[in-house]
Amino acid sequence: MNKKLAVIGASYLQLPLVQKAKEMEIETHCFAWVEGAICKDVADYFYPISIIEKEKILDVCKEKKINAITTIASDVAVPTVCFVAENLDLISNSFKSSLAGTNKHEMRKIFYEKNISSPRFALAEDDNIFEDFIFPVIVKPTDRSGSRGVVKVEKKNDLKKAIKRAVRESFNKQAIVEEFISGKEVSVETISWQGKHYILAITDKVTTEEPYFVELEHHQPSQLNFEIQNKIKEETIKALNALEMKYGASHTEIKITNDGRIYLIEIGMRMGGDFIGSDLVKLSTGYDFVKGVIQVAFGEFIEPKITENKYSGVYFLSKETEKLKKIIENKDRYPEIIQAEILHNELHFIQNSADRSGYLIYQSDKKR
Repeated sequence: MNKKLAVIGASYLQLPLVQKAKEMEIETHCFAWVEGAICKDVADYFYPISIIEKEKILDVCKEKKINAITTIASDVAVPTVCFVAENLDLISNSFKSSLAGTNKHEMRKIFYEKNISSPRFALAEDDNIFEDFIFPVIVKPTDRSGSRGVVKVEKKNDLKKAIKRAVRESFNKQAIVEEFISGKEVSVETISWQGKHYILAITDKVTTEEPYFVELEHHQPSQLNFEIQNKIKEETIKALNALEMKYGASHTEIKITNDGRIYLIEIGMRMGGDFIGSDLVKLSTGYDFVKGVIQVAFGEFIEPKITENKYSGVYFLSKETEKLKKIIENKDRYPEIIQAEILHNELHFIQNSADRSGYLIYQSDKKR
């Protein structure tokens, strides 16, 4: 019997997942709107159904006798994956945990209840609750990724405008306000099986300056000292347990202050985007993260083994990084460049990740 995998989402983010499944001779069934659905021409079957229409997707998965379901690098798709899996008795996290894992306010409440170190926060419903907040603060939509709607606010008079901007970007029309944590930013790339968490890599990040903090670079392995890295790993596992994360990939974002304090910013119950999960983990460690996610979905998990000790990273092209354009245009001169592409010739100062105009991925014996 053919293995059948449902993939929720069909954008470029899901392409490595569909390609890997086909490489593994798994029949792929992809669900998404037609617009931007790059995977529709790659998957074995494509269904023009919105990824949030979980009941319709469930009906199709029942009819097609789907054996496993997953997604990568998409927060919006996670509740649908868990809902369908729960109803078909497939492997996934619970639907209840997926709702907390994709809503920054609900996640913050769990972190607070479980004594996870994270910034002070409040749902942006009433300006009066921020009277005793220490400014600056960060305003975010409760349910978006890719820095959409995120802005730093220095004084209370500018708060209302920032909240309106974040609400406009939010699917559920809510925003969260957090006290700003200054320091280095990293992410932790993890795969879980039956509640045991395997940390694959810690990724160092470089972002634009305030107020938007859009990511411009990611690098593995982290250059932080081992003591700090161990604290990061401990806090990550504590937070994953608090969210009842049991299966699959996760992407944990953390801030480290100058005096070494660790703050959980948020957790994505999916692989990190920006090529982190799909490319960088394998380039730096040798572990095929995408294949691992598929194996988890089918109940065929194999404990990860690190077979490489390389440096890898991605640089994004924008007005802030326009010097990269010539390097990308002459990428054949640089043997360490694995992949590079200019998506738009016009460069912009960026406010979210969608504004970026290209990228460069490298693997090397040293950080580039």
